[in-house]
Amino acid sequence: MTDAAGSSRHWLLILLMASLGLPGIIFRLFHFHPNPEFDAAIFGVSILAAAFLLSWAAETAEVDISQGLALAVIAFIAVLPEYAVDFVLAWKAGADPEEAARGLAVANMTGGNRLLIGVGWPIVFALFFYRSRIKELVVDRQRALELVFLSVATLYVILIPLRHHITLLDSMILVSLFFCYLFFTSRQESEEVELVGPAQAMGSLPNAQRRSLVILVLVYSAGVIFASAEPFAESLVEIGEEFGVSEFLLIQWLAPLASESPEVLVAGLLAWRGRAAVGMGALISSKVNQWTLLIGTLPIAFAVSAGEFHFTGGLPLDHRQREEIFLTAAQSAFAIAVFANLRMGRNEAIALFVLFATQLFITSEQVRIYYAAAYSVLCIVLLFVHRKELPVTLRAAWDILRGRKLEPESAHAD
Repeated sequence: MTDAAGSSRHWLLILLMASLGLPGIIFRLFHFHPNPEFDAAIFGVSILAAAFLLSWAAETAEVDISQGLALAVIAFIAVLPEYAVDFVLAWKAGADPEEAARGLAVANMTGGNRLLIGVGWPIVFALFFYRSRIKELVVDRQRALELVFLSVATLYVILIPLRHHITLLDSMILVSLFFCYLFFTSRQESEEVELVGPAQAMGSLPNAQRRSLVILVLVYSAGVIFASAEPFAESLVEIGEEFGVSEFLLIQWLAPLASESPEVLVAGLLAWRGRAAVGMGALISSKVNQWTLLIGTLPIAFAVSAGEFHFTGGLPLDHRQREEIFLTAAQSAFAIAVFANLRMGRNEAIALFVLFATQLFITSEQVRIYYAAAYSVLCIVLLFVHRKELPVTLRAAWDILRGRKLEPESAHAD
């Protein structure tokens, strides 16, 4: 196939994905919802199409900005559905004490975070292993920065269950942490990238046209995702209710399954095309995003809705919600330990998935504490095993914080 023919095919693919995303916006604007099954199919396809567009835009953006910043921007766009659902739940909690007592905002937030690590990370590894048959996925040293910020956020969030509220003070600290992360990520220099497929077609345009198109694709994809995610989640919840599943479990698992799908799809597509390290980087960036900005903005939505602005008060937490946050923080600590040496092995990927899957529908307080303890013990064990490699990771993060350019490594995972 000639370059011209290949380029034409790639542009047709871009237009096809843009067309498939359009029904999600149209159906949302005109409030067209025939039935839950049809809604799930239409909005699900729109989200999938937007994920393809985002993955191509992310690769093309690396021509002009650092990979870390490109992944941070994509992660923010991909996680918009999670914000949309959680904002609505936090707003309802602020307006109605009964809604606050149900704890659905925390259920959705903890479910989304645990799904991202327990399913998203193993999926990227599975695709990487299927394509390469390599038993260890190595990520770039630039990911050391995300891991350090994720560690700081985890150490902070793990203390929140000691209190009965997520407060506006928590918001200030966590949101500030996210913007610090974004600032240091933006300082990294862009590197030469080899584009393939639709990203190559977009990247071949002159500078002004390429940048304008990337921005247009990002904005359009964000619009599709934002329009489609909530009705997609609602349709899944309605389907679940038909089978008698409890509302808390539906909000904690089915709704996040819909809202987390764009970022997991983007990462999976990158892994399928041989860029698993970049795909995993996108998910790590998404975790930083959710573990700082998402949690930090929930008390703000609650306070605005309730009309009460007290730094010591905020989104209330009952006993179960505090357990869920502690369990999610423990899983986060284990995930950080997995990548403490900037690599994930097959056994570690299996452990992440198995520990998540086996506690999925368990509501027992005691069992949740046992799982949190298991995550904590495994975290300590892995940190001990990787103790000689930790200084390398910390040194890479320190170099990024000081604005130093990281020297290229001799080999990567893909």
